[in-house]
Amino acid sequence: MTAVEPRAATGTRPTDPATAATPYLARRNPTVKSAILLVASLATLGFLDPRPLLGLWALAVVAVGVAARVPPRTLVLGQVPFVVFGVGLVAVNGLSRPGTPLVPGAPVSVEGLTVGVALALRGLVIGVLTIGFLASTPPRDLMVSLVQHARLSPRYAYPVLAGHRMLTAMPARWATIRAAQAVRAPLRRGRPRFGLPDAGRAAFALLVTSIRSAERIALALESRGLGERPRTVWRPVPVGPADVVLVLVVLAAWVAAAVVDLRL
Repeated sequence: MTAVEPRAATGTRPTDPATAATPYLARRNPTVKSAILLVASLATLGFLDPRPLLGLWALAVVAVGVAARVPPRTLVLGQVPFVVFGVGLVAVNGLSRPGTPLVPGAPVSVEGLTVGVALALRGLVIGVLTIGFLASTPPRDLMVSLVQHARLSPRYAYPVLAGHRMLTAMPARWATIRAAQAVRAPLRRGRPRFGLPDAGRAAFALLVTSIRSAERIALALESRGLGERPRTVWRPVPVGPADVVLVLVVLAAWVAAAVVDLRL
């Protein structure tokens, strides 16, 4: 019989040949990353000049692409909602804020465009950081780390994890419901014919199945007595010096951007 290597009491995991292939950000503590995301997002709101924000955005894109190994296509598609929102901010501020006209006689002001671009870049920076966090943080590790390091009650942490699992399973449930509808739907040119009422019935079926699943999950969690007594963790999430290095690197980047913003 092969002996099983015991886990260390400090929460470190046994050496795994696949660890070297894991992205750098995926090996960092989720609680540390969530704190970095929150603090960096709040600090970004203090920048008023677009130039340091543009530098932070470019740095964040490179860091997320390299450290989290997020494909370029995913980065581009993930920022589309923030770009659309940013275009609206630029248009509204450029047209509504008083100041020097961009072109003589035009209703667009230079000051308004500057503020709008800064606000849009704030959203892009926060969006890139969020993409990197979500792409490099497994939900299970996040919940365990919040319980283990942030002292979050399991009564709140594990229902959030269960809700995340339900959300990720919804596309498959939707496809199953639509496939069942296709079996019964009349054909048009050899294909099932769907209309708006069919989509409504499918959405209602998805809602009912989700409520039933949520009820079963709630009963299962309640039967385990979450929050009533201390709980052990089968696979702890480690925190170490590399997490401190990540905090210092992010802090240095934001301090440098703040210095540039003050000098401009």
